[in-house]
Amino acid sequence: MFISDAEGPVRSPTLQFADFRLDCSRFELLRNGRALRVERKPMELLILLASRKGELVTRAEIAQHLWSSDVFVDTEHGINTAIRKLRHLLRDDSEDPKFIQTVIGIGYRFIAPITVIENAEPEAVAPNTVATIASDPVKAPSAADPVPAARSDRLWVGMAVGAAVFITVLAVTLGPHPLPARLLHRNTQPAIASLAVIPLDNLSGDPSQEYFADGMTDELITMLAKDSTLRITSRTSVMQYKGARKPLSQIARALNVDGILEGSISRANGQVHMTLQLIRADTDSHLWAESYDRSANDVAALPDEAAKAVAKQLYRAVPTIKAVRYVSPAAHDAYLHGRYLWFTAHMEESGPWFRKAIDLQPDYALAWAGLADYYGEGIAGDVLDPRTSIVPEEQAAQRALELDPDLPEAHRAMGAMFLIDRWDWADADRETLRAISLSPQDGDLYYLRACVLQAANREAEAIDLGKKAMEIDPFSRPYALASLYEYTRQFDATLAEIRLRLEANPNDPNLIGLEMEIRRRMGNYKEAVDGWARWHILMGDHQSAANLRRAYEQGGVRGFVRWQLDRRLLQAERHYVSPVELASYYAQLGDKEQTLALLEEGYRQRATDTLWIQGDPAYDFVRSDPRFRSIVQKTGVAY
Repeated sequence: MFISDAEGPVRSPTLQFADFRLDCSRFELLRNGRALRVERKPMELLILLASRKGELVTRAEIAQHLWSSDVFVDTEHGINTAIRKLRHLLRDDSEDPKFIQTVIGIGYRFIAPITVIENAEPEAVAPNTVATIASDPVKAPSAADPVPAARSDRLWVGMAVGAAVFITVLAVTLGPHPLPARLLHRNTQPAIASLAVIPLDNLSGDPSQEYFADGMTDELITMLAKDSTLRITSRTSVMQYKGARKPLSQIARALNVDGILEGSISRANGQVHMTLQLIRADTDSHLWAESYDRSANDVAALPDEAAKAVAKQLYRAVPTIKAVRYVSPAAHDAYLHGRYLWFTAHMEESGPWFRKAIDLQPDYALAWAGLADYYGEGIAGDVLDPRTSIVPEEQAAQRALELDPDLPEAHRAMGAMFLIDRWDWADADRETLRAISLSPQDGDLYYLRACVLQAANREAEAIDLGKKAMEIDPFSRPYALASLYEYTRQFDATLAEIRLRLEANPNDPNLIGLEMEIRRRMGNYKEAVDGWARWHILMGDHQSAANLRRAYEQGGVRGFVRWQLDRRLLQAERHYVSPVELASYYAQLGDKEQTLALLEEGYRQRATDTLWIQGDPAYDFVRSDPRFRSIVQKTGVAY
């Protein structure tokens, strides 16, 4: 490679970095004086990156530089291959790079310090080393090849003629379609039928924008499930790989998918930039890539647009049923805030953001469904007082359905409302079935319906649905199937399921809490105490862990239960505590009157855990009491 000036050719500079010397003119790379074998494309890429000395080089620039536009090449795969070969050659690590840094979704930069050696004389090559530059993908003959020159020429001519004949035959066989397009879509590999969307990287440079990146990932997953016939991995399953720098093939195997969609997103100065790359998992080949630049006012429609493009690329698109509703940017942003808090174990903080989205756009159906979820989950989890939360939950769910009768989230909210508030199993089942028909890949819907069927005494069907929910999404509610076993008193099956899920989630507080509860129901209080102590330590409350152990050591089972009861009575002075939970402590203490009185109060309040009292052996000593039987009968749960 030479640069010409008025006085003739001038040698390109030689670049020195670490123990490497790159002679751009001679197309030669040496390490400590020894020439290295480098293929042509990786060498061209190395020269391009190194000559830019720390500047970002986009993938589009690389493709244009390495391949002419009239050559049919899978440039995305070619770039990835060249980068891998360079990293191997330079002994570089993509996780901790010293030479080539990846800017995900955009390009690469050469980060090693470089010394420019102007007009350097060629460095003497160490003995017994050969510097070979091979053209991709066929190795060019060198002086060392044992083929005479004349024979070599005839060989190349023969290969060229053979290739021409082969292409002609293909053209006749394949018909009038352009040959490159037909070759691109040849059916040599199984079609991609399943896809995982790796959480979008937040490239805004602002950690407070994580909610935006996660929210857009969530909406992209939702839209892919709606706009394609692909099996799409759930949000909670992929979120464990947020920020993880594992090989995509390894992630794909873990999630059991054929393809990976990865990318990044940034938002600044009223503009949003999103890049996406579609990768075939078994070959690590890039099938499609696209970048999107939108104003913040148009970002709500972006996930649907991108999902349709991916589905079309994979020939998995479904007909568009209706136009996407307009959503104001501010309302959409508030909604994303709410969902982010919902999914990051801050459910109690999500409600105000859903309300803000509704205030900004009163006809925003998703925001109404989100608000209904906030109230419903809060009631079911004994976080919100049902006496003040049931009415707003019902209003929010009904409003969501009125605004969009085809919204699966609205039907889910209605199904939950009928289960949690009205204890109406038939209507709850109807709404959950409708939600499943609209969003058959949502594992939470199968768990919701399982709870409905359990209340209707259809236990075998409930267990089957719980298994299906775990197959679809084992990470959203890892306790789902175990809790269904718990209600039917299949304690051994419950513990086996908990142990299985703890392998992937060893510190999940819900699983640990459920295991502790099962030990208590089985009468194994020593193990229950250990479980409770571990739970408190995970919550950062070491003092409570020490106190409960002391209570058990000094007072045995009664001392431990009394400590729990006193603690919850004190907390009830500041926030809602379900009367049914308090009843369970009195039941363990054998206090019949207090147990029944609190269960009756739980029924009057419509506390959700009233529905499940038959599954707890602590109440067995009052099961024959008319007051207990009356409570169960009034809930509508089969006795």
